[in-house]
Amino acid sequence: MITSSPASSPRVTIPERVFGGYIFDLDGTLVESMPMHHRAWQFALKENGAPKEIFGWNEFVAHGGMAAVDIVKDLNARYSLSMDPYTVAEEKRNQYAVLLEKGDLEVIPETVNLVRSLRARNIPYAIGTGSFMPGALATLRAAKLENLFSIIVTPEDVPHGKPAPDIFLKAAERMGINPEECVVFEDAEPGMRAAIAAGMTCVRVLPYDR
Repeated sequence: MITSSPASSPRVTIPERVFGGYIFDLDGTLVESMPMHHRAWQFALKENGAPKEIFGWNEFVAHGGMAAVDIVKDLNARYSLSMDPYTVAEEKRNQYAVLLEKGDLEVIPETVNLVRSLRARNIPYAIGTGSFMPGALATLRAAKLENLFSIIVTPEDVPHGKPAPDIFLKAAERMGINPEECVVFEDAEPGMRAAIAAGMTCVRVLPYDR
């Protein structure tokens, strides 16, 4: 189920209940990286011949949390395109890395403060992200959060990415916590569906408002 408690901020609500394990999406949940990701997608899609009108902000947000290859496959199916998913995904990752080096990356303080509190109380927590590990680590370094997480699960670790539950189930397994005792913090529909499919409580982080 998706749950909330009295609002602790305009972006996210923190449940009063203490869960056995906490799982956080990365982009748009811990760090304000979604605009940068969108610019990288626009560059990669243009380079591979996609019509400029596809994958606007709302469509991009609707795909949040999905692995890049799966996003390209979906766009191919939706718009009768024939882009190579792996080529586009690689170009997108490379462009994101370029943008990451040039720009500042802010954290979302409510979720990051929660993580710091969990660490202080020795409560298990993990990241479950649609980014591949090199991009996830680069994002954490840019936000100066690289020393805060020891468990990071990516699409490379599981058979199926979001909206399948595999990433979150793997995170629970690595924490040693039963799925039903876990809560997931997510900003995007595919990730929320994945959390519910995993049998976990889901707390929504409101998306970046352009």
